[in-house]
Amino acid sequence: MSDYVVRQITDAESRATFELLVRSLHGNPPSDERWARVAESWTADGRTGAFHDGEAIGIASSFATKLTVPGGGTVAMAAVDGVGVRADWTRRGVLTAMMDRQLHDFVQRGHVVAALHASEALIYGRFGYGVATRMATLQVRQPAPLRETVVAPGRVRLLSTDEAIATIPSLYQRIDTGRPGRIARPELWWPIAFNWHLHADGGNHRVAVHSGPDGDDGFAVFHVVPQNSYLDPERGAALEVRELHAASPEALAGLWRFLLSVDLIEVVNVRGRPVDDPVGLLLVDPRRAHTVGLDDELWLRLIDVQAALAARAYGSAEPVVLEVNDRMLPDNRGRYRVSSSGVERTEADADLQLDVDTLAMLYLGAWEAGPLALSGRITGASAETLARVDALFRTATQPWTGTHF
Repeated sequence: MSDYVVRQITDAESRATFELLVRSLHGNPPSDERWARVAESWTADGRTGAFHDGEAIGIASSFATKLTVPGGGTVAMAAVDGVGVRADWTRRGVLTAMMDRQLHDFVQRGHVVAALHASEALIYGRFGYGVATRMATLQVRQPAPLRETVVAPGRVRLLSTDEAIATIPSLYQRIDTGRPGRIARPELWWPIAFNWHLHADGGNHRVAVHSGPDGDDGFAVFHVVPQNSYLDPERGAALEVRELHAASPEALAGLWRFLLSVDLIEVVNVRGRPVDDPVGLLLVDPRRAHTVGLDDELWLRLIDVQAALAARAYGSAEPVVLEVNDRMLPDNRGRYRVSSSGVERTEADADLQLDVDTLAMLYLGAWEAGPLALSGRITGASAETLARVDALFRTATQPWTGTHF
């Protein structure tokens, strides 16, 4: 019998569990000022805690949102925005107990999928999460002028902090390209993940908005980091971009033109871009742009496999019968016939077998079936079957989230 209990937290336990999460990630506990800024975003709803003698020893937090899936539809999603266990209680089953409770809570709440950003890559696969989107870290060395043929007829203006807090939430909502992996940002997300960063470091972050023929259609959040020193006083600064979102290729080109035209900058660094960002092709000298990192971004967990598969669109190919195994949510186990016209449960012979975390990797179109089979994640499939899986699950654009939580 364990000497701790796992349950939903109460509002009175909100600050204590937030401090526990921050400390478990090796951060400093929030000051009264910071807590006042984020308290409304850290309510008890959707947050599971582990407690020993009434004291919090673990937290698994989430909030409700929507995920865009291939074809442009959306599904109900639980965004897991914080998981931590107190250092003196690790490796005693606390994390597993919280994740099990959380997954079953997601079922009761009607979430179709759950997602998170993993602090460590070895933790979440065993709970059914798989890497469903990837992100690139880009570096552009100055000077990096755009080609004269680049179409970017709009203009860019800078906002004050107060203007940005008032303007950007509705602008983000309007910027919906239908790219798989995008998530909605509920009202509670903004104070803790956007507003806070604009106020941090003395308000060093700036917000630029692009306006096209139909009004505002893109924005970038950035700050400047000095690189000069006593021995190198003339060295240019680094411009680091935290967010970059655009409703059209023209708006994206306009924002890149602005970011690459800021004076006294030696290098522009952007982490968390889609892997198909076209910045290199926009430049007179494509070698000025480099992809210096490629990392996992969104880890996805299918809570209701039937509903998730039915929500997305598929390409043209002969049907494939998937046999899905789910250790933690056994109702998902079974065979699913996937075709260009939809999905149905079936008792037909399976064309392949896979665990639910591997299905999550296929779901948004980030991975091809062949490498997943080579790694042993997909079994029992012929080369022809793998080709059919790719034809069905492939997407026109690479999935990307672009929102941290």
